[in-house]
Amino acid sequence: MAARICLCALVALLWGCERQPTQPGGSDAATQPAAAVAAHLRIAVIPKGTTHDFWKSVHAGALKAERELGNVQIIFRGPEREDDREQQISLVQNFISSRVDAIVLAPLDDKALLPAVQQATAAKIPVVIIDSSLAGEVGKDFVSYAATNNYQGGQLAGRRLAEVLDGKGRALLLRYQEGSASTVQRERGFVESIAEFPGIELIDPKRYAGPARATAQEAAENLLTVHSDVQGIFCPNESSTFGMLLAVRSRGLAGKVRFVGFDASPGLVEALSKGELDGLVVQNPLKMGYVGVKTAADYLQGKPVEPLQDTGVVLVTRQTMDKPEYKELLSPDRSK
Repeated sequence: MAARICLCALVALLWGCERQPTQPGGSDAATQPAAAVAAHLRIAVIPKGTTHDFWKSVHAGALKAERELGNVQIIFRGPEREDDREQQISLVQNFISSRVDAIVLAPLDDKALLPAVQQATAAKIPVVIIDSSLAGEVGKDFVSYAATNNYQGGQLAGRRLAEVLDGKGRALLLRYQEGSASTVQRERGFVESIAEFPGIELIDPKRYAGPARATAQEAAENLLTVHSDVQGIFCPNESSTFGMLLAVRSRGLAGKVRFVGFDASPGLVEALSKGELDGLVVQNPLKMGYVGVKTAADYLQGKPVEPLQDTGVVLVTRQTMDKPEYKELLSPDRSK
């Protein structure tokens, strides 16, 4: 059965599916020439941005794969701003023109990036999607999707916030950015999880933090002016969490309002240790970058690849943050 599958639905419904995709253009992996397998491979890695710690860890993971594989050269390039869809589309098209061997892409928009990805596939340049899903068909438009189970991450956040609120109070959601499939899934998981607690009133004004800490802080300040009596807050990524943290601090509410965020950076880890955050839902961006490049290289060399790969998500609290497995996720050693 080759029905078209939207990856947003695939994340929720087919996690763990093991269907193996065909090669772009319909060629079979077993018929690839030996010379292509042995050749030095140029793999472009296109993140959503390059400034946040998350993408630096993705880059480190990609470089780890480059070092281990030996026959791969990584070209890491992303848009300057995490809302510049046109620049990310141009990057994909430029890499198609320069004939890279494969592309690893974290799409800024699940629909806007689809035509460019389809162009790459038509040009027989395989694409591996990481971090955020694409509204296309795995095995046809791209070869694999490696990411966090973002819906599950949102559920972890919702249940943690309900726990620290003792199941009652007013909770505020500051969303990240329209078109970002990964954070949309987190927000949905959070909303549906909070709905399990009838004593919690969710305030969801559909306000977006935008791509940077500064835009997030401005949005947070505006929301807190209108909703000054909230007892709990959730933000679905690093920049929205940090911007909200700055707004909460400016009002003297740090450590008083219950607050669960998403992703790790030195500032957020410090806030968690001080009790200003009640939890961080943490991904594994190092693994994401590594798996993305390794999957692209395996595919180019005719090896079978999984169409859907879960790179993991955990909830970290002040009480658990010193566990070795969590410390590595909170403060990864990118120098290695």
